[in-house]
Amino acid sequence: MSRLFISRDSTALSLGAEQVAQALAQQTAGQNVEIVRNGSRGLYWLEPLLEVESPQGRVAYGPVQAEDVPSLLASGLLTGGRHPLYLGNIEDLAYFKHQDRLTFARVGLTDPVSIGDYLAHEGYRGLKNALALQPAEIVKHVTDSGLRGRGGAAFPTGIKWNTVLNAPADQKYIVCNADEGDSGTFSDRMIMEGDPFVLIEGMTIAGLAVGATQGYIYLRVEYPHARIALNQAIESAVKNGYLGENILDSGKTFNLEVRLGAGAYICGEETSLLESLEGKRGLVRFKPPLPAIVGLFGKPTVVNNVISLASAPIILDKGGEYYRDYGVGRSRGTLPLQLAGNIKYAGLFEAAFGMTLRELLYDFGGGSATGRPIRAVQVGGPLGAYLHESQFDTPLDYEAFAAIGAVLGHGGIVVHDDTVNMAEMARYAMEFCVEESCGKCTPCRIGSTRGVEVIDRIVDDIEKVKNTELLRDLCNTMTCGSLCAMGSMTPIPVLSSLNLFPEDFGLKTEA
Repeated sequence: MSRLFISRDSTALSLGAEQVAQALAQQTAGQNVEIVRNGSRGLYWLEPLLEVESPQGRVAYGPVQAEDVPSLLASGLLTGGRHPLYLGNIEDLAYFKHQDRLTFARVGLTDPVSIGDYLAHEGYRGLKNALALQPAEIVKHVTDSGLRGRGGAAFPTGIKWNTVLNAPADQKYIVCNADEGDSGTFSDRMIMEGDPFVLIEGMTIAGLAVGATQGYIYLRVEYPHARIALNQAIESAVKNGYLGENILDSGKTFNLEVRLGAGAYICGEETSLLESLEGKRGLVRFKPPLPAIVGLFGKPTVVNNVISLASAPIILDKGGEYYRDYGVGRSRGTLPLQLAGNIKYAGLFEAAFGMTLRELLYDFGGGSATGRPIRAVQVGGPLGAYLHESQFDTPLDYEAFAAIGAVLGHGGIVVHDDTVNMAEMARYAMEFCVEESCGKCTPCRIGSTRGVEVIDRIVDDIEKVKNTELLRDLCNTMTCGSLCAMGSMTPIPVLSSLNLFPEDFGLKTEA
Protein backbone atom coordinates (compact mmCIF):
# COMPACT_ATOMS: atom_id res chain seq x y z
CA MET A 1 0.00 0.00 0.00
CA SER A 2 1.13 3.54 -0.77
CA ARG A 3 0.57 6.13 1.96
CA LEU A 4 0.20 9.77 1.00
CA PHE A 5 0.17 12.63 3.51
CA ILE A 6 -1.63 15.92 2.89
CA SER A 7 -2.25 18.40 5.69
CA ARG A 8 -5.56 19.18 7.39
CA ASP A 9 -3.95 22.28 8.97
CA SER A 10 -5.94 25.51 8.57
CA THR A 11 -3.18 27.33 6.69
CA ALA A 12 -2.70 24.41 4.31
CA LEU A 13 -6.46 24.27 3.74
CA SER A 14 -6.53 27.98 2.95
CA LEU A 15 -3.85 27.37 0.31
CA GLY A 16 -5.71 24.51 -1.41
CA ALA A 17 -4.88 21.31 0.52
CA GLU A 18 -8.48 20.08 0.46
CA GLN A 19 -8.64 20.34 -3.33
CA VAL A 20 -5.33 18.46 -3.60
CA ALA A 21 -6.63 15.69 -1.33
CA GLN A 22 -9.82 15.37 -3.38
CA ALA A 23 -7.88 15.23 -6.65
CA LEU A 24 -5.60 12.54 -5.21
CA ALA A 25 -8.59 10.49 -4.00
CA GLN A 26 -10.30 10.69 -7.39
CA GLN A 27 -7.23 9.91 -9.46
CA THR A 28 -6.01 7.01 -7.31
CA ALA A 29 -9.45 5.43 -6.87
CA GLY A 30 -9.23 1.65 -7.10
CA GLN A 31 -5.52 1.63 -6.34
CA ASN A 32 -3.95 0.46 -3.10
CA VAL A 33 -3.51 3.99 -1.74
CA GLU A 34 -4.17 5.48 1.70
CA ILE A 35 -4.45 9.26 2.04
CA VAL A 36 -3.54 10.43 5.54
CA ARG A 37 -4.60 13.93 6.61
CA ASN A 38 -1.68 14.95 8.82
CA GLY A 39 -0.77 18.22 10.52
CA SER A 40 1.54 20.78 8.94
CA ARG A 41 5.32 20.54 9.10
CA GLY A 42 5.26 24.30 9.61
CA LEU A 43 7.04 25.22 6.37
CA TYR A 44 4.16 27.33 5.14
CA TRP A 45 5.80 28.60 1.96
CA LEU A 46 5.71 24.97 0.76
CA GLU A 47 2.04 24.34 1.58
CA PRO A 48 0.11 22.48 0.36
CA LEU A 49 2.86 19.97 1.07
CA LEU A 50 2.42 16.39 -0.14
CA GLU A 51 4.49 13.55 1.30
CA VAL A 52 4.69 9.89 0.33
CA GLU A 53 6.23 6.81 1.93
CA SER A 54 8.56 5.53 -0.77
CA PRO A 55 11.34 2.93 -1.11
CA GLN A 56 13.87 5.71 -0.42
CA GLY A 57 11.99 6.90 2.66
CA ARG A 58 9.38 9.59 3.18
CA VAL A 59 9.72 12.24 0.47
CA ALA A 60 7.89 15.49 -0.12
CA TYR A 61 6.57 17.62 -2.97
CA GLY A 62 5.43 21.20 -2.72
CA PRO A 63 3.77 23.53 -3.01
CA VAL A 64 1.23 21.30 -4.77
CA GLN A 65 -2.03 22.39 -6.36
CA ALA A 66 -4.85 20.14 -7.58
CA GLU A 67 -3.81 20.66 -11.20
CA ASP A 68 -0.34 19.22 -10.40
CA VAL A 69 -1.74 15.84 -9.36
CA PRO A 70 -1.89 14.22 -12.85
CA SER A 71 1.75 15.07 -13.64
CA LEU A 72 2.85 13.96 -10.17
CA LEU A 73 1.19 10.58 -10.62
CA ALA A 74 2.64 10.25 -14.10
CA SER A 75 6.10 10.93 -12.69
CA GLY A 76 5.79 8.06 -10.22
CA LEU A 77 4.53 9.90 -7.14
CA LEU A 78 3.51 6.67 -5.41
CA THR A 79 7.11 5.43 -5.43
CA GLY A 80 8.77 8.79 -4.79
CA GLY A 81 9.46 9.64 -8.44
CA ARG A 82 11.18 12.83 -9.53
CA HIS A 83 9.13 15.87 -10.46
CA PRO A 84 9.78 19.65 -10.59
CA LEU A 85 8.01 19.91 -7.19
CA TYR A 86 10.17 17.16 -5.64
CA LEU A 87 11.79 18.25 -2.34
CA GLY A 88 13.18 15.01 -0.94
CA ASN A 89 12.97 14.26 2.78
CA ILE A 90 11.54 17.38 4.39
CA GLU A 91 13.58 16.71 7.54
CA ASP A 92 16.79 17.19 5.53
CA LEU A 93 15.95 20.79 4.63
CA ALA A 94 18.07 23.29 6.58
CA TYR A 95 14.98 25.10 7.91
CA PHE A 96 13.74 21.85 9.45
CA LYS A 97 16.84 19.96 10.50
CA HIS A 98 18.25 22.88 12.52
CA GLN A 99 15.20 22.90 14.75
CA ASP A 100 14.87 21.30 18.18
CA ARG A 101 11.51 19.58 17.76
CA LEU A 102 10.42 18.57 21.24
CA THR A 103 6.85 19.78 21.63
CA PHE A 104 6.27 19.54 17.88
CA ALA A 105 8.02 16.19 17.40
CA ARG A 106 4.94 14.50 15.89
CA VAL A 107 3.25 17.46 14.18
CA GLY A 108 3.15 16.80 10.44
CA LEU A 109 4.48 13.28 10.91
CA THR A 110 1.37 11.45 12.11
CA ASP A 111 -2.38 11.29 11.68
CA PRO A 112 -3.42 13.75 14.42
CA VAL A 113 -6.54 11.88 15.51
CA SER A 114 -5.11 8.35 15.38
CA ILE A 115 -4.30 7.19 18.89
CA GLY A 116 -2.44 4.29 17.32
CA ASP A 117 -0.13 6.72 15.51
CA TYR A 118 0.33 8.70 18.72
CA LEU A 119 1.31 5.60 20.70
CA ALA A 120 3.66 4.45 17.93
CA HIS A 121 5.54 7.75 18.19
CA GLU A 122 6.25 7.80 21.96
CA GLY A 123 2.82 9.08 22.91
CA TYR A 124 1.43 8.57 26.44
CA ARG A 125 4.79 7.47 27.82
CA GLY A 126 4.85 10.58 30.01
CA LEU A 127 1.40 9.83 31.40
CA LYS A 128 2.35 6.24 32.19
CA ASN A 129 5.38 7.48 34.11
CA ALA A 130 3.24 10.06 35.91
CA LEU A 131 0.78 7.40 37.05
CA ALA A 132 3.63 5.69 38.90
CA LEU A 133 4.62 8.89 40.75
CA GLN A 134 3.23 10.84 43.66
CA PRO A 135 1.77 14.26 42.75
CA ALA A 136 4.67 16.13 44.36
CA GLU A 137 7.13 14.06 42.30
CA ILE A 138 5.35 15.03 39.07
CA VAL A 139 5.51 18.69 40.07
CA LYS A 140 9.21 18.32 40.88
CA HIS A 141 9.95 17.05 37.37
CA VAL A 142 8.19 20.08 35.90
CA THR A 143 9.97 22.41 38.31
CA ASP A 144 13.36 20.84 37.56
CA SER A 145 12.74 21.25 33.82
CA GLY A 146 12.71 25.03 34.16
CA LEU A 147 9.52 25.23 32.10
CA ARG A 148 7.95 28.68 32.18
CA GLY A 149 4.56 29.70 30.86
CA ARG A 150 4.61 29.88 27.08
CA GLY A 151 1.58 32.15 26.93
CA GLY A 152 3.51 35.36 27.47
CA ALA A 153 4.03 35.97 31.19
CA ALA A 154 6.79 33.31 31.45
CA PHE A 155 5.82 32.44 35.03
CA PRO A 156 7.50 29.21 36.27
CA THR A 157 5.05 26.39 35.61
CA GLY A 158 6.29 24.26 38.52
CA ILE A 159 5.55 27.03 41.04
CA LYS A 160 2.01 27.43 39.70
CA TRP A 161 1.36 23.68 39.83
CA ASN A 162 2.84 23.41 43.32
CA THR A 163 0.58 26.20 44.56
CA VAL A 164 -2.52 24.40 43.30
CA LEU A 165 -1.26 21.07 44.65
CA ASN A 166 -0.97 22.54 48.16
CA ALA A 167 -4.25 24.46 48.06
CA PRO A 168 -6.86 22.52 50.07
CA ALA A 169 -10.12 22.00 48.16
CA ASP A 170 -12.72 19.38 47.35
CA GLN A 171 -12.45 20.19 43.64
CA LYS A 172 -9.65 21.52 41.46
CA TYR A 173 -9.48 22.35 37.77
CA ILE A 174 -7.05 22.40 34.86
CA VAL A 175 -7.84 25.11 32.33
CA CYS A 176 -6.05 25.37 29.01
CA ASN A 177 -5.91 28.87 27.59
CA ALA A 178 -6.32 28.11 23.89
CA ASP A 179 -7.64 31.58 23.05
CA GLU A 180 -4.64 32.30 20.82
CA GLY A 181 -5.29 35.89 19.78
CA ASP A 182 -1.88 37.51 19.32
CA SER A 183 -1.02 38.69 15.83
CA GLY A 184 1.46 36.43 14.09
CA THR A 185 0.88 33.46 16.41
CA PHE A 186 -0.31 30.03 15.35
CA SER A 187 1.66 27.47 17.36
CA ASP A 188 -1.27 26.64 19.65
CA ARG A 189 -3.50 26.06 16.64
CA MET A 190 -0.86 23.87 14.99
CA ILE A 191 -0.64 21.66 18.09
CA MET A 192 -4.41 21.33 18.45
CA GLU A 193 -4.91 20.56 14.77
CA GLY A 194 -1.72 18.56 14.26
CA ASP A 195 -1.18 16.68 17.54
CA PRO A 196 -4.18 17.11 19.88
CA PHE A 197 -3.23 14.06 21.96
CA VAL A 198 -0.09 15.79 23.27
CA LEU A 199 -2.26 18.55 24.76
CA ILE A 200 -4.72 16.02 26.18
CA GLU A 201 -1.86 14.02 27.70
CA GLY A 202 -0.29 17.17 29.15
CA MET A 203 -3.56 18.27 30.75
CA THR A 204 -4.06 14.78 32.20
CA ILE A 205 -0.56 14.88 33.69
CA ALA A 206 -1.34 18.30 35.18
CA GLY A 207 -4.53 16.88 36.69
CA LEU A 208 -2.59 14.04 38.33
CA ALA A 209 0.04 16.50 39.56
CA VAL A 210 -2.35 18.80 41.45
CA GLY A 211 -5.32 16.52 42.20
CA ALA A 212 -7.68 17.97 39.60
CA THR A 213 -10.30 15.70 38.07
CA GLN A 214 -11.81 18.08 35.51
CA GLY A 215 -10.22 20.02 32.68
CA TYR A 216 -11.45 22.56 30.16
CA ILE A 217 -9.90 23.72 26.91
CA TYR A 218 -11.03 27.31 26.35
CA LEU A 219 -10.73 27.36 22.57
CA ARG A 220 -10.62 30.39 20.31
CA VAL A 221 -13.97 30.43 18.49
CA GLU A 222 -12.20 31.19 15.21
CA TYR A 223 -10.53 27.73 15.27
CA PRO A 224 -13.22 25.33 13.95
CA HIS A 225 -10.71 22.78 12.63
CA ALA A 226 -8.97 22.61 16.01
CA ARG A 227 -12.33 22.02 17.68
CA ILE A 228 -13.03 19.06 15.41
CA ALA A 229 -9.59 17.52 15.97
CA LEU A 230 -9.71 18.01 19.74
CA ASN A 231 -13.15 16.48 20.12
CA GLN A 232 -12.21 13.50 17.95
CA ALA A 233 -9.05 12.94 20.00
CA ILE A 234 -10.86 13.33 23.34
CA GLU A 235 -13.45 10.77 22.25
CA SER A 236 -10.69 8.34 21.25
CA ALA A 237 -8.78 8.92 24.50
CA VAL A 238 -11.90 8.14 26.54
CA LYS A 239 -12.65 5.05 24.47
CA ASN A 240 -9.11 3.72 24.96
CA GLY A 241 -8.93 4.41 28.69
CA TYR A 242 -6.63 7.46 28.64
CA LEU A 243 -9.36 9.80 29.94
CA GLY A 244 -12.32 9.26 32.22
CA GLU A 245 -13.04 7.63 35.55
CA ASN A 246 -10.31 5.00 35.67
CA ILE A 247 -7.30 6.05 33.59
CA LEU A 248 -5.37 2.95 32.48
CA ASP A 249 -6.87 1.03 35.42
CA SER A 250 -5.09 3.31 37.87
CA GLY A 251 -8.18 4.39 39.79
CA LYS A 252 -7.35 8.00 38.83
CA THR A 253 -9.95 10.26 37.18
CA PHE A 254 -9.61 13.08 34.70
CA ASN A 255 -12.36 14.37 32.42
CA LEU A 256 -11.89 16.92 29.67
CA GLU A 257 -14.17 19.22 27.67
CA VAL A 258 -13.71 21.79 24.92
CA ARG A 259 -15.47 25.12 25.47
CA LEU A 260 -15.62 27.81 22.80
CA GLY A 261 -14.35 31.29 23.62
CA ALA A 262 -16.29 34.52 23.42
CA GLY A 263 -14.39 36.01 20.47
CA ALA A 264 -12.71 38.65 22.65
CA TYR A 265 -8.96 39.30 22.84
CA ILE A 266 -9.25 40.17 26.52
CA CYS A 267 -10.39 36.61 27.26
CA GLY A 268 -6.81 35.55 26.66
CA GLU A 269 -6.09 37.13 30.07
CA GLU A 270 -6.47 34.31 32.56
CA THR A 271 -9.01 35.84 34.96
CA SER A 272 -11.15 37.22 32.14
CA LEU A 273 -11.03 33.74 30.60
CA LEU A 274 -12.29 32.22 33.85
CA GLU A 275 -15.17 34.70 33.99
CA SER A 276 -16.12 33.76 30.43
CA LEU A 277 -15.80 30.05 31.18
CA GLU A 278 -18.26 30.54 34.05
CA GLY A 279 -20.75 32.04 31.61
CA LYS A 280 -20.16 35.67 32.54
CA ARG A 281 -18.93 38.69 30.61
CA GLY A 282 -15.17 38.50 30.11
CA LEU A 283 -14.03 41.13 32.61
CA VAL A 284 -10.65 41.07 34.32
CA ARG A 285 -10.69 40.08 38.01
CA PHE A 286 -8.72 41.85 40.71
CA LYS A 287 -5.67 39.93 41.94
CA PRO A 288 -5.11 38.69 44.57
CA PRO A 289 -6.55 36.16 45.04
CA LEU A 290 -4.68 34.33 42.31
CA PRO A 291 -6.49 31.70 40.18
CA ALA A 292 -4.20 29.07 41.71
CA ILE A 293 -6.02 29.70 45.01
CA VAL A 294 -9.44 31.00 43.90
CA GLY A 295 -9.94 30.22 40.25
CA LEU A 296 -12.71 28.59 38.23
CA PHE A 297 -15.95 28.49 40.25
CA GLY A 298 -13.91 29.70 43.22
CA LYS A 299 -11.70 26.59 43.28
CA PRO A 300 -7.89 26.21 42.91
CA THR A 301 -7.14 26.21 39.19
CA VAL A 302 -4.12 25.68 36.96
CA VAL A 303 -4.41 28.02 33.98
CA ASN A 304 -1.74 27.29 31.37
CA ASN A 305 -1.30 27.97 27.70
CA VAL A 306 -1.40 25.18 25.08
CA ILE A 307 2.37 24.97 24.57
CA SER A 308 3.04 24.93 28.33
CA LEU A 309 0.73 21.95 28.83
CA ALA A 310 1.90 20.23 25.64
CA SER A 311 5.47 20.37 26.99
CA ALA A 312 4.59 18.25 30.04
CA PRO A 313 4.53 14.85 28.26
CA ILE A 314 8.15 14.99 27.09
CA ILE A 315 9.25 16.24 30.53
CA LEU A 316 7.55 13.29 32.26
CA ASP A 317 8.79 10.90 29.58
CA LYS A 318 12.45 11.89 29.50
CA GLY A 319 12.82 13.74 32.81
CA GLY A 320 13.08 17.35 33.86
CA GLU A 321 16.85 17.44 33.35
CA TYR A 322 16.49 16.37 29.71
CA TYR A 323 14.24 19.34 28.96
CA ARG A 324 16.36 21.73 31.05
CA ASP A 325 19.45 20.90 28.98
CA TYR A 326 17.97 22.93 26.13
CA GLY A 327 18.10 26.72 26.36
CA VAL A 328 20.13 29.37 28.17
CA GLY A 329 20.06 31.15 31.53
CA ARG A 330 16.61 31.02 33.10
CA SER A 331 14.99 30.33 29.72
CA ARG A 332 14.99 26.54 29.51
CA GLY A 333 13.67 24.15 26.91
CA THR A 334 12.40 25.21 23.52
CA LEU A 335 10.04 27.84 22.15
CA PRO A 336 8.00 27.44 18.95
CA LEU A 337 8.83 30.64 17.08
CA GLN A 338 6.30 31.78 14.52
CA LEU A 339 7.53 33.80 11.55
CA ALA A 340 4.87 35.93 9.89
CA GLY A 341 4.39 39.20 8.05
CA ASN A 342 6.85 40.32 5.37
CA ILE A 343 9.15 37.29 5.56
CA LYS A 344 10.30 35.02 2.74
CA TYR A 345 10.00 31.71 4.62
CA ALA A 346 7.00 32.06 6.91
CA GLY A 347 6.27 29.25 9.29
CA LEU A 348 7.02 27.64 12.63
CA PHE A 349 10.57 27.13 13.89
CA GLU A 350 10.95 25.32 17.23
CA ALA A 351 14.33 26.02 18.76
CA ALA A 352 16.10 26.11 22.09
CA PHE A 353 16.31 29.55 23.68
CA GLY A 354 19.50 31.42 22.80
CA MET A 355 19.41 31.88 19.02
CA THR A 356 19.54 35.54 17.99
CA LEU A 357 16.67 37.26 16.25
CA ARG A 358 18.95 38.08 13.30
CA GLU A 359 19.84 34.41 12.81
CA LEU A 360 16.17 33.48 12.78
CA LEU A 361 15.16 36.27 10.40
CA TYR A 362 17.93 35.83 7.86
CA ASP A 363 19.46 32.36 8.17
CA PHE A 364 16.10 30.61 8.33
CA GLY A 365 13.43 33.21 7.49
CA GLY A 366 15.35 34.24 4.38
CA GLY A 367 14.90 37.97 4.92
CA SER A 368 11.88 39.93 3.79
CA ALA A 369 9.50 38.53 1.17
CA THR A 370 9.86 41.74 -0.82
CA GLY A 371 13.65 41.58 -0.80
CA ARG A 372 13.80 44.99 0.87
CA PRO A 373 15.67 45.59 4.14
CA ILE A 374 13.84 44.53 7.30
CA ARG A 375 13.23 47.73 9.25
CA ALA A 376 11.13 46.68 12.23
CA VAL A 377 10.04 43.44 13.86
CA GLN A 378 7.28 43.11 16.44
CA VAL A 379 7.83 40.21 18.82
CA GLY A 380 5.26 38.98 21.33
CA GLY A 381 1.95 39.92 19.73
CA PRO A 382 0.16 43.27 19.35
CA LEU A 383 1.37 44.41 22.79
CA GLY A 384 5.00 43.56 22.07
CA ALA A 385 7.78 46.04 21.32
CA TYR A 386 8.87 46.98 17.83
CA LEU A 387 12.54 46.15 17.50
CA HIS A 388 14.98 48.17 15.41
CA GLU A 389 17.63 46.54 13.20
CA SER A 390 20.25 47.52 15.80
CA GLN A 391 18.53 45.15 18.25
CA PHE A 392 18.38 42.10 15.99
CA ASP A 393 21.39 40.48 17.69
CA THR A 394 19.41 40.11 20.92
CA PRO A 395 19.19 36.43 21.94
CA LEU A 396 15.73 34.90 22.01
CA ASP A 397 15.64 34.72 25.79
CA TYR A 398 13.12 36.12 28.27
CA GLU A 399 15.65 38.09 30.30
CA ALA A 400 17.56 39.40 27.27
CA PHE A 401 14.33 40.75 25.82
CA ALA A 402 13.27 42.27 29.14
CA ALA A 403 16.64 44.06 29.30
CA ILE A 404 15.80 46.01 26.13
CA GLY A 405 12.22 46.73 27.18
CA ALA A 406 10.73 44.02 24.97
CA VAL A 407 8.79 40.79 25.53
CA LEU A 408 9.27 37.42 23.92
CA GLY A 409 5.72 36.42 24.79
CA HIS A 410 4.14 33.63 22.82
CA GLY A 411 6.93 33.63 20.24
CA GLY A 412 5.03 35.41 17.48
CA ILE A 413 7.30 37.45 15.18
CA VAL A 414 5.80 39.86 12.64
CA VAL A 415 8.23 41.35 10.13
CA HIS A 416 8.05 44.74 8.37
CA ASP A 417 10.33 46.00 5.59
CA ASP A 418 11.53 49.59 5.13
CA THR A 419 8.24 50.78 3.64
CA VAL A 420 6.46 50.59 7.01
CA ASN A 421 5.32 53.77 8.75
CA MET A 422 5.95 53.31 12.44
CA ALA A 423 3.70 56.16 13.51
CA GLU A 424 0.86 54.21 11.92
CA MET A 425 1.94 51.10 13.81
CA ALA A 426 1.94 53.03 17.10
CA ARG A 427 -1.52 54.38 16.35
CA TYR A 428 -2.72 50.87 15.55
CA ALA A 429 -1.53 49.64 18.97
CA MET A 430 -3.65 52.25 20.72
CA GLU A 431 -6.57 51.61 18.37
CA PHE A 432 -6.33 47.88 19.08
CA CYS A 433 -6.59 48.58 22.81
CA VAL A 434 -9.66 50.77 22.22
CA GLU A 435 -11.33 47.88 20.41
CA GLU A 436 -10.32 45.05 22.72
CA SER A 437 -10.31 46.61 26.20
CA CYS A 438 -12.83 45.03 28.56
CA GLY A 439 -13.57 48.54 29.83
CA LYS A 440 -13.27 47.76 33.51
CA CYS A 441 -10.44 50.17 34.33
CA THR A 442 -10.14 53.82 33.32
CA PRO A 443 -6.45 53.96 32.25
CA CYS A 444 -7.01 51.28 29.61
CA ARG A 445 -10.54 52.25 28.53
CA ILE A 446 -10.04 56.01 28.30
CA GLY A 447 -6.27 56.15 27.94
CA SER A 448 -6.22 54.20 24.69
CA THR A 449 -8.90 56.44 23.16
CA ARG A 450 -6.95 59.55 24.13
CA GLY A 451 -3.77 57.88 22.86
CA VAL A 452 -5.14 57.59 19.32
CA GLU A 453 -6.09 61.28 19.40
CA VAL A 454 -2.69 62.41 20.69
CA ILE A 455 -0.77 60.39 18.07
CA ASP A 456 -2.95 61.93 15.36
CA ARG A 457 -2.09 65.40 16.65
CA ILE A 458 1.65 64.60 16.65
CA VAL A 459 1.53 63.31 13.07
CA ASP A 460 -0.54 66.33 12.00
CA ASP A 461 2.16 68.61 13.46
CA ILE A 462 -0.16 70.12 16.06
CA GLU A 463 1.94 71.24 19.04
CA LYS A 464 4.27 68.36 18.32
CA VAL A 465 6.62 68.72 21.30
CA LYS A 466 3.81 69.28 23.80
CA ASN A 467 1.78 66.34 22.49
CA THR A 468 4.83 64.07 22.44
CA GLU A 469 5.34 64.81 26.14
CA LEU A 470 1.63 64.21 26.71
CA LEU A 471 1.82 60.84 24.93
CA ARG A 472 4.69 59.72 27.14
CA ASP A 473 2.83 60.82 30.25
CA LEU A 474 -0.31 59.00 29.10
CA CYS A 475 1.69 55.82 28.46
CA ASN A 476 3.13 56.04 31.98
CA THR A 477 -0.37 56.30 33.43
CA MET A 478 -1.55 53.28 31.44
CA THR A 479 1.51 51.25 32.43
CA CYS A 480 1.22 51.99 36.14
CA GLY A 481 -2.54 52.26 36.54
CA SER A 482 -4.13 49.56 34.39
CA LEU A 483 -5.71 46.51 35.97
CA CYS A 484 -4.15 43.96 33.61
CA ALA A 485 -1.59 43.58 30.84
CA MET A 486 -4.01 44.82 28.16
CA GLY A 487 -3.62 48.42 29.34
CA SER A 488 -0.22 48.19 30.97
CA MET A 489 1.47 46.70 27.87
CA THR A 490 -0.21 48.77 25.13
CA PRO A 491 2.42 51.54 25.68
CA ILE A 492 5.23 49.09 24.80
CA PRO A 493 4.72 49.13 21.00
CA VAL A 494 3.85 52.85 21.14
CA LEU A 495 6.97 53.94 23.02
CA SER A 496 9.29 51.60 21.12
CA SER A 497 8.04 53.14 17.87
CA LEU A 498 8.45 56.65 19.25
CA ASN A 499 11.92 56.02 20.67
CA LEU A 500 13.41 53.98 17.82
CA PHE A 501 11.69 55.51 14.79
CA PRO A 502 11.15 59.18 15.76
CA GLU A 503 11.44 60.32 12.14
CA ASP A 504 8.10 58.67 11.33
CA PHE A 505 6.45 61.01 13.85
CA GLY A 506 8.16 64.02 12.31
CA LEU A 507 10.66 64.17 15.18
CA LYS A 508 14.37 64.57 14.43
CA THR A 509 15.51 63.10 17.74
CA GLU A 510 13.89 61.38 20.69
CA ALA A 511 11.60 63.82 22.46
